[in-house]
Amino acid sequence: MSERTVIVRGREWAHPVRPVRREVLAAAPEFDEGKPPVLFVPGYRHGAWVYAEHWLEHAASRGFPAYAVSLRGHGRSGPAPEATLRAYVHDVVQVAAELPRQAVLVGHGAGGLVVAAALARYPARAAVLLAPVFGGWGPLLTALRTNPVGTVPALFGGRLGLNRRQLFSPQVPDAVARGYLGRLDPVGRRAQWQLLRNRSLEPAVGAPPVLVIGSPDDRVVPPAQLNRAAGRYRAAPLLFPGMGHDLMLDVRWQEPLDALLDWLDKEQPG
Repeated sequence: MSERTVIVRGREWAHPVRPVRREVLAAAPEFDEGKPPVLFVPGYRHGAWVYAEHWLEHAASRGFPAYAVSLRGHGRSGPAPEATLRAYVHDVVQVAAELPRQAVLVGHGAGGLVVAAALARYPARAAVLLAPVFGGWGPLLTALRTNPVGTVPALFGGRLGLNRRQLFSPQVPDAVARGYLGRLDPVGRRAQWQLLRNRSLEPAVGAPPVLVIGSPDDRVVPPAQLNRAAGRYRAAPLLFPGMGHDLMLDVRWQEPLDALLDWLDKEQPG
């Protein structure tokens, strides 16, 4: 049986996602080179600020209009204590649809799962999944080993805790890492549970090219999951050894970003 795209989803008509204020940060290139806009999507507990630290301005300097959205309940977007994965996908699709040209979607961590699901609803030019957390027991077992104190409460409806060792390489100064950790947001319990379900994804609209980027030293996403995520798109992950889970905040942040933009220049010739 051939794959099909679902155009009308009865549940979404009957139970629409509640509207919410969305924070979108942006950086524009000095000259319009006709390159597609890039929409960066953070992972759970992270806001758009993680891309504003380094990536937005650098992407704009390479000629790409760059945007970052805070999912509801994160950053300066509206509060949403009972947010669901479906609501996060809605946020991404709505922001992407408002951009001036067909966009590239880039998702980090659990934001990679959000982007992968959004591809079934938005015809992206391309997509990049950064250290994607697609759910299931692999990341959970890794989290239990590296941060049991922060992970166990999440299994019983509490807040998911993240620590320095999970997110950052040893090269990130302690004071800088503490500052970043202090900016993390809570995430809704429903969204946390949905991440463990590891549901199958609908096929992407238009079969856009997809790149998976990660680190073999990531303490959130095990290498086997990076390989599985890339395998969904019949590719191999692009790896950056020695980096932590939060690639965009690492001291070597420019390396994966330049690789991402080089790939886009190749996939989307101007």
